[in-house]
Amino acid sequence: MTKFPKIIGGAVFAAVTAFAASAMAEGTLRYATIGEPPSLDVQVGTASLASTISQHMFETLYAFDAAYDPQPMLASGEQVEDDGRTLVISLREGVPFHNGQEMTSEDVVASLTRWGEHGSRGGLLMKNAVSLEATGKYEITLKLSEPNGAWKNLLAFPNGGPVIYPASVASAAGKEPIALEDYIGTGPYRFNEWKPNRHVELVRFDDYAAVDSPADGYAGARVAELDAIRFIPVPDVGTRVSGIQAGDYDYAEFIPGDLFETLDADSAVTVHRNGAPIYGLMFMNSKDGILKENRKLRQAIQAALNKEEALRISIGPEKLWDANGSFYPKTSVWYSDSGVASFSEGDAEKARALAEESGYDGTPIKLLVSTNYQFHYDQATVFTKQLAEAGINVQLIVVDWATLLKKRAQPDQWDIFFTHHGSVPDPVLITVLNETYPGWWETTEKEALKASFTGTADIDARRNAWSDLQALIYDQVPAVKTGDVYSYNIASPALKGIGDSTVIWPHFWGVTK
Repeated sequence: MTKFPKIIGGAVFAAVTAFAASAMAEGTLRYATIGEPPSLDVQVGTASLASTISQHMFETLYAFDAAYDPQPMLASGEQVEDDGRTLVISLREGVPFHNGQEMTSEDVVASLTRWGEHGSRGGLLMKNAVSLEATGKYEITLKLSEPNGAWKNLLAFPNGGPVIYPASVASAAGKEPIALEDYIGTGPYRFNEWKPNRHVELVRFDDYAAVDSPADGYAGARVAELDAIRFIPVPDVGTRVSGIQAGDYDYAEFIPGDLFETLDADSAVTVHRNGAPIYGLMFMNSKDGILKENRKLRQAIQAALNKEEALRISIGPEKLWDANGSFYPKTSVWYSDSGVASFSEGDAEKARALAEESGYDGTPIKLLVSTNYQFHYDQATVFTKQLAEAGINVQLIVVDWATLLKKRAQPDQWDIFFTHHGSVPDPVLITVLNETYPGWWETTEKEALKASFTGTADIDARRNAWSDLQALIYDQVPAVKTGDVYSYNIASPALKGIGDSTVIWPHFWGVTK
């Protein structure tokens, strides 16, 4: 920061500092989103849009670099003892929250405790916690009943993850999302305002304490070059596109595949194709309704679907999709072909036979889907026709994304709901393995395999257990994967520092305008 001599008078000092601030200012980045998030409290929610916004405000103990390796963020290091059952994590000193309070072990313990009790993914680690204590002002100790080979990945993933709040916020919060006035984190941007149906605005946090290492994926230094980031709900994709072309927005997300080649050739637009795929998921309701315990009917639904046809219609250019049945691409250490023979059979007769065997009587199956993500709706429409050919009656319930997020938590409102999942560095983070996620898949076979998967740090043993888990998913059908989609967003060419990324959500530290 620029230092000024003490002899400068107050008025002159104010003028000089104002000029310096103006020279540093990079303005407001205007991000056109598909809609509004339900909340920015990502401990208790998994909405991608909430993660996109909140990652600029809230931070975790670890963060993934571009190679998906977790690196210290709010942590400074760790010791693993007792064959992986004891984790001693040291914390960075001098890290301020947005309210000026220094982060200490008290805040971390309160945040992890709340995440373990109410967080969307907290149980994946904390259900085996024997104790969690502050063993120093800048040190915590987590003792587990069993080793968890994915512990550091779980502490690095912010979506439904253990972001750190002040103890006063975390201790007072229950399972409901925290209030706007409690959006207090340690990130490079702080919460400013939320005007419903207009925007969520974050502003630069001038006292941010960055990690002393180069930016790398989500890891390393997070430098806030912009004055503010404004996330503007623009549900209509045409408006998002024309807004970028006209200069009304600087960045817009989830653009349909049929526009890719045109936009890629447009000098007024920069296309950012994600280097890692997302994939559609249709979750089956394991808590209520016609599919609750009817595995044969689930298998019938799976057998009827021709995923290539749906991908071609919904996405368009073949360079933007892959009819891959594995939950990971072939380049990943987690790739497995177990169960994938059932991925895209498109066999109406087999599906009809399985449906009859299941006792299905033609009762409408409620498929909850949103048009905010156009490929969700397009694929759901294709699948509805394919299922009808197999004698399976699907009733589309079309709502906006915010309503879908509310309804999916109510098991009496749907039989199947359509969402998508990003690439994650560890299969334990895939929501289908989380029994608290809507769908609520919980069987003895799954729990046994999951225990084998998480109970060791040996990569070969974990790969074998994951392969068995993927086969079980195709057998018990808690969810149906619809294929890999290489999504892309668009931006103004004036934005610098974005680049294509293999990480999941676009982020804007290090970005200038």
